[in-house]
Amino acid sequence: MPTPSHAAPASLALLKYLFPGWYAVVMGVAGLALAWHRATPVMGAAAGTATGAIGLLAAAVFVALAVATVLRWRLHPQAWAEDLAHPVRHTFVATLPIAVVLLATVAVATGQRGTLVEALWWLGSLGQLMVTVWVLSRWWRGQGGLPWASVTPALFIPIVGNVLVPLAGVPLGRPEWSAAQFGIGLLFWPVVTVLLVIRLAVQGMWAERLLPTSFILIAPPAVVGLSALQFGVDERVGWALWGMALFSLLWVVTLVPRIAKLPFGLPHWGMTFPLAAFSALTLRLVPSGPLAFVGVALLALSSLVVAAFLLATWRALRDGRLLAPETVAVIAPA
Repeated sequence: MPTPSHAAPASLALLKYLFPGWYAVVMGVAGLALAWHRATPVMGAAAGTATGAIGLLAAAVFVALAVATVLRWRLHPQAWAEDLAHPVRHTFVATLPIAVVLLATVAVATGQRGTLVEALWWLGSLGQLMVTVWVLSRWWRGQGGLPWASVTPALFIPIVGNVLVPLAGVPLGRPEWSAAQFGIGLLFWPVVTVLLVIRLAVQGMWAERLLPTSFILIAPPAVVGLSALQFGVDERVGWALWGMALFSLLWVVTLVPRIAKLPFGLPHWGMTFPLAAFSALTLRLVPSGPLAFVGVALLALSSLVVAAFLLATWRALRDGRLLAPETVAVIAPA
């Protein structure tokens, strides 16, 4: 059995496999906190307490990942460079600024304001814009068209981050910039959707291990609905987007039997934020009355999924199954 002095270097060596997609854990937990915030009209102070506690958990996970990311960058710079060049993993870089935007949004939802929260929001917002430009600029470099390997639901992540910005930006008094960045997401959401449908038609499904990321299709309409309502649009627009999110959920739920057969992996966290966002939109549209219990049921489902994945993540880390090389065939970087 290794001594503690040997165990520490071994742990640092495993940081080589801390892919950018780990920030999806923060997205899922912070998204759940925001969904609980929307349940306050139904559940009262208990929902507010849950919002704060889950938000603190999201912040703690973010800090731990941020420290680990800096260590990885210093100890394994080549691994980081490989992620940036990878045709699929590079899109998950966007989970980092999205996590920052979500933490700022949770802070605003819990009544916090001030320079620090606004600085956090600006950091996430501008970081997300830069990542979106960087991800989409790769499209100019392709020879003979985009590689189909890069067209997966993960391509939505850089887009969704932009439509999240108004959730905290409007309450912070930055509606103009929020609307501008919201527009970027609106521009490219249908573009990515069309690319995915074309890929399914001519190339088939993405890799089996990425099946859980199919749930990301729920996120754009759900988050666009939440942000559009933040701007004061007619609630019928919100309901139209709710319908899109509902259909997306019903569509991807048909994949659950196949997903259930997969060993737990980081891509499973791609299911959590979309479910939380749909729960939040439902509770936003029906904050009271009998239909509100539909939102509460979705919130309960989202909470169970996040709790189950937190437990599964801890077990997989303990058993050495997460911080490990990918077990799929190597895809040539773009």
